[in-house]
Amino acid sequence: MSETTLQNKSIKELEEIKLVGFRVLCPGDQYLIEIAKASLQLSERMNEIKHVVNPLLQFGAFVVENGTDDEDGYRVCVEVKEYEDIPSDMVTLSVPPQRYAVSRYKGVNYKIMDAYNDLHLWIEENKYRRLKDKWHLEKYYSWKDTENVDVELLDTVE
Repeated sequence: MSETTLQNKSIKELEEIKLVGFRVLCPGDQYLIEIAKASLQLSERMNEIKHVVNPLLQFGAFVVENGTDDEDGYRVCVEVKEYEDIPSDMVTLSVPPQRYAVSRYKGVNYKIMDAYNDLHLWIEENKYRRLKDKWHLEKYYSWKDTENVDVELLDTVE
């Protein structure tokens, strides 16, 4: 992994990430509620997932401009070393090696879009190009209290 830090934001290159969890598909105004529910359900069922890298970290994954129905929605997952005996109501997702513009956000979950707007402005100012048709990630360090989330936003860039 390589990293460059500029004004609390950085560029990171990550290797492939294997994820297991739940797919959330709902009307746009329901995502904050449904993602929080899926996150708690994943926490409760962590013992059913084999080869978890770190049970204290959850990942959100989404494609901004999805080209297929399979890419639609939002994934709430944990990282695994390998796939084995995946529960039937869970999904797997392999995110290929990618480059990300990264920013950390701590606060209420409904203000996360403000942090994204700030990150997108930084991307533009630094002449990077967002790849809206690739998987974007959110790495949650704290998610149980929607009034106080701690998340690293990973926006895929060229």
